[in-house]
Amino acid sequence: MSDHHDAAHDDVLPDAPHSTFKGYMTGFVLAVVLTVIPFWAVMADVFESTGVTALVILSLAAVQIVVHMIYFLHMNFRSQGGWNMLALIFTAVIVFITLAGSLWVMYHLNVNMMPGMMQDPWG
Repeated sequence: MSDHHDAAHDDVLPDAPHSTFKGYMTGFVLAVVLTVIPFWAVMADVFESTGVTALVILSLAAVQIVVHMIYFLHMNFRSQGGWNMLALIFTAVIVFITLAGSLWVMYHLNVNMMPGMMQDPWG
């Protein structure tokens, strides 16, 4: 019975990152701050341009994703022999391709199918 118990813990890496209460609290505070700043920017109408506001919100969202990955998911280039980071990079590339392609298609649909360009079927 004890052999089975010892074998179950062989999968745990000795250099695997383990977080502390301080690490979790740091991540929590950063996540709260990165949530409050965009909320404040929208509610207080800080920026005159909605494009600038959207860019700030998207930038802070990307930073918050990194905070969550580091402090809560414990991802770095050493965990799991680097495979975690390789999987993350692959996922990011696929998401970028999907989003860029979707925005490209929607832009061209908007430009090429404007209501003024379509013929009236009853006219």
